[in-house]
Amino acid sequence: MTTAPADSAGTLAPAYGDKVIAVEATGSEPVPEAERHGGPLQLVWTWASPNIEFATVFIGVIAVLFFGLSFWQATAAIVLGTALGAITQGVLSLDGPRFGVPQMVIGRLSFGHRGNILPAAANGLVAGVGWFAVNSVSAAFALNTLTGLRPLPSLLLVVAAEILIGFIGHNFVHAFERYAFPALAVIFLLAGVWTFKDADLGGGGTGGGIGGFLLAFSAAWGYAAGWNPYASDYSRYLPRTANKLRTVLYPALGLFLSVTVVAVIGAASATLVAPKDATPTAAFTGHLPGWLGDLVLIAIILGAVSANALNVYSGAISIASFGLDLPAWLSRSVLVVVSGVAGTAAAWASLSDAGAAYEAFLLVIAYWVAPWLGVVLVERWLRARVPQEQSAARLTDRSFTNRPGLAALLTGVAVSVPLFSNQEDYVGYVPEHWPSFGDITPVVGFAVSAVLYAALRRRFPAR
Repeated sequence: MTTAPADSAGTLAPAYGDKVIAVEATGSEPVPEAERHGGPLQLVWTWASPNIEFATVFIGVIAVLFFGLSFWQATAAIVLGTALGAITQGVLSLDGPRFGVPQMVIGRLSFGHRGNILPAAANGLVAGVGWFAVNSVSAAFALNTLTGLRPLPSLLLVVAAEILIGFIGHNFVHAFERYAFPALAVIFLLAGVWTFKDADLGGGGTGGGIGGFLLAFSAAWGYAAGWNPYASDYSRYLPRTANKLRTVLYPALGLFLSVTVVAVIGAASATLVAPKDATPTAAFTGHLPGWLGDLVLIAIILGAVSANALNVYSGAISIASFGLDLPAWLSRSVLVVVSGVAGTAAAWASLSDAGAAYEAFLLVIAYWVAPWLGVVLVERWLRARVPQEQSAARLTDRSFTNRPGLAALLTGVAVSVPLFSNQEDYVGYVPEHWPSFGDITPVVGFAVSAVLYAALRRRFPAR
């Protein structure tokens, strides 16, 4: 980013500041003090709006229809899994004001400068391609149901809006989420009231048992914790003096309430009989009166755009966080377009079987996020008393290495996935022989990576 000019008082005037209609020039580098602005309250709607959408509804739907839980069992799994992911979202948001850099850059403290390329690449792929595809498909189906426009043209219209918001950048993303929030909240709450009125809350459940509960828990945790690798991307412009308690509380609250309420509505809707051969979005709105069903379809489109504005933005930021000497023309905004095009291709490929693709994707997210989170949280605990200046210097030191971090991350994945994975295409040794275990891959991955990193980090200090 270019140096901001001095104002008449001789202080450094922001070039970007709080401008909304301006393309952000900052990429993965630290945000200058003159550019810091805003307050923690904005993190409520920034993390609430992206989750008031159909992808969140589907967490509750699959808990009942795919994992065999009753409504109340599904609700318990959703609340527990979402709460854990929301708490860590708040904790990681603290590092935004502290360092002024994206979450994937802060990851260099845990994995070293070069070692961090692997998790940053994984996040770029999951955010900018995987999540972008999942949400774009739900929005395309909603537009198709609402207007009769074929799925592919519907998809292209949706992704154009998503890429544009991410291209403009940080301030525009925050502003979009702020104004989308009240509309999304009102419409989904109305749909929730109507759904609960007709739902059979004592029904549902086909004997999912503890295995189904753990699958639903993993899906909810994977969904909520899937935002953790983006946490400081949207708090890094806050002043260093931002209230710490509020910086933790507001993103956690926005994420927890939005995911829990919308996913529970989804679980309730799954107890209703859906129209035969209906698309996923049409099945969710089939029991609603026409006027409300149309509003919900509009909200599904708006919610998906809200989510993907963050996904495509953070996907591009993750790529920029590699720390490579990229050509000047390959800026953050251009990387948004590249990421969005790749995500569009993935969405197009999954139009034919969105439900199965989403179920698998939710679980796979937690497979890598959980070990990553285990390493990152232990590192955060270990450096609690390290001077901030020392930690900040390591973020830009290309010679800085932390081999235990990458070793612990890969070990956590290597141990947990082959033994505990429970997917349609691959069932690990434990659930194959003891199905009641469901899918505890994320829990095992988190524990293995955290414990191993704590042990290795003491024996082989980062340098």
